Amino acid sequence: MWIDCTLKAPPASAHLKSELKPYIRFLEYHGYDVSLADNSVQGIALLRDITFHAVLLNYDVSTRTDDLLTYIRKEDAHIPIILLTQAGGQEMMAQASLHGVDDVLIMPTNPRQLLSSLTFLLEKHSLQEAYTPQAYVENFNKQSALDYSQAHTMVDHYHDNDWQAWIDTYIHFVQWDIKLDGLSNVEELRTIHASEKREANSTFADYIQNNYSRWLEGENSPTLSVDVFYKYVIPEIQVGKSVLFVVMDCMRLDHWLKIEPLLYRDFHMTKHYYYSILPTTTHYARNAIFSGLFPRDLAERYPALYAEPDEEHTSINRYEKELMRLQLERHGIALKPSSHYFKIFDARGEIQYLQWLTDANRISLAAVVVDFLDMLTHLRSDLALFQQLIPNEEAFRTLVQTWFRNSRIYKIIKLAAEREITIIMTSDHGSVLCQNAAKISSQYELSSGLRVKEGKEISCDPEVGYFINNPKAYRLPYEASEKNYILAKEDYYFVYERQFNVYKEMFHGSFQHGGVSLEEMILPCVVLEPR
Repeated sequence: MWIDCTLKAPPASAHLKSELKPYIRFLEYHGYDVSLADNSVQGIALLRDITFHAVLLNYDVSTRTDDLLTYIRKEDAHIPIILLTQAGGQEMMAQASLHGVDDVLIMPTNPRQLLSSLTFLLEKHSLQEAYTPQAYVENFNKQSALDYSQAHTMVDHYHDNDWQAWIDTYIHFVQWDIKLDGLSNVEELRTIHASEKREANSTFADYIQNNYSRWLEGENSPTLSVDVFYKYVIPEIQVGKSVLFVVMDCMRLDHWLKIEPLLYRDFHMTKHYYYSILPTTTHYARNAIFSGLFPRDLAERYPALYAEPDEEHTSINRYEKELMRLQLERHGIALKPSSHYFKIFDARGEIQYLQWLTDANRISLAAVVVDFLDMLTHLRSDLALFQQLIPNEEAFRTLVQTWFRNSRIYKIIKLAAEREITIIMTSDHGSVLCQNAAKISSQYELSSGLRVKEGKEISCDPEVGYFINNPKAYRLPYEASEKNYILAKEDYYFVYERQFNVYKEMFHGSFQHGGVSLEEMILPCVVLEPR
């Protein structure tokens, strides 16, 4: 492929030109059309008159190359620039960083190195699109989403730590999700990948249905919601660290992977993964984190703190501060100063918490719940504008990253790093993009969730719903009136038979939680140590 490029340099001597000739000839031999400018004025003039694909710029500490870089960026903000320098040094690196230089080569260099750098810069995107499908096929032939032969065996037969294989599988899927983001000519590959994920989620739902109850009996259980505080927060407190415990409501693993690069500079990271308890709703999962108890145990031990929605109180997580305090007491931990709890709903809350963290003299344990992502999923379901803003999972990931980068939550975390506070960041549950409606019915009133229903005599296709007819065995609250549960599998959502088509259309493509899926159940818990 023929690509025009230009070599622009500060005032060049005949000797310099002779030094450059071998490089120019080498590039021309490999199909590049090279234009040589003897000075910056000529180079800028050429850049204005002709469309070039890259700039090779000789860096000379005796000239104002920084001004030339400014002019180049003014004419073309995105053109790749390679600096060629004999000196190197901090000043040169500073200018390269400030002006978005793509590569720096120390001269003299092997012409092949210059060719390789230039080719990679110009063809990186097309190379990604050309080789990604091949890499995907090879990768899935090797790992094949949990080595499906093993995965299907695990559905029917119990193995020690097979839950770890599902964590590895989900990480594998999410990493490919992010690799495919931004590539424009891989629609067929996206379709294949989506199909692989659906099949994995179907197998995962069967696996959970066959094995989850064993976990509750303590048989080779993974880390569950009830274990998170004891396993990851308390050990940091016990060695005397100041700890900030951040629970990002409804943050999925792929959301975390978009946030993670923003924190590399300030923190050493230790990543863990755990399973949300069922149902994967805020009511059950987040209360389990702060209390360290399963819902049934919480209701029996602290009935006054087991909140159900009522006409006076709509919040079903209004006792988290007390539940955290009681969990600390059960483990014999007395903190000075005492633990602090705060929930952030909006910008005002962010400002208040940032000010509190700034003014606090000493922190033993501070817990903060951030509701933004959960509210965003609900707004996306309710408002057409948000459906346009977040049409798919890729857009959701991008929006989460943009929000976090510009949020005061990010400032709070960076301030914690400056104060040498250890941060444990996690989520209470994820969400799944709902694509298939399932009819549900009952003679009695059911709860309002789209991925989980509670009530009596629930009727639904067992292929799409995970029935829990014995809540006691699942450590869920139960009543003499025989309240049962049904959880949606895969990407289904429940719609009543009456006005089925109306509500099917209304909630199609919404992000919901409460059911059984990789996205809802497998979650990150990351320990961030300030560098």
